[in-house]
Amino acid sequence: MYTANPYNIYKQNSVNTASQEQLLLMLVDGAVKYTKIARLAILEKNMERAHKELVRVQDIFLELMITMDKSTGSYMEDLYNVYEFIKNELIKANIKKDIKTIDNVLPLIEEIRDMWHEADRKIKTGK
Repeated sequence: MYTANPYNIYKQNSVNTASQEQLLLMLVDGAVKYTKIARLAILEKNMERAHKELVRVQDIFLELMITMDKSTGSYMEDLYNVYEFIKNELIKANIKKDIKTIDNVLPLIEEIRDMWHEADRKIKTGK
């Protein structure tokens, strides 16, 4: 008889019940995590895993781009362009399995994650 993994059920439920803000934070946290995993996979010569994780991060930024409301101001268009740049750099890194490209783009991904966490904190505290 098949039994579901309780941790996977918990994770699925947390995604299904998350607010838009929580989903955004989950996505940017995942982008950092999976980029680091891809980098490590390249170092370990596990190209299949590196490919999988880099595609996962590309998909995260594609989702962020697709769901973005660019009509709210030029700053959103600028952010869209940053997301597109990151996605394109990840594509290059994936094709070449290039650590240097990942090392160049990872700080930007971390900065975006930190920006969204800071915005969330400010909204919650009203400051």
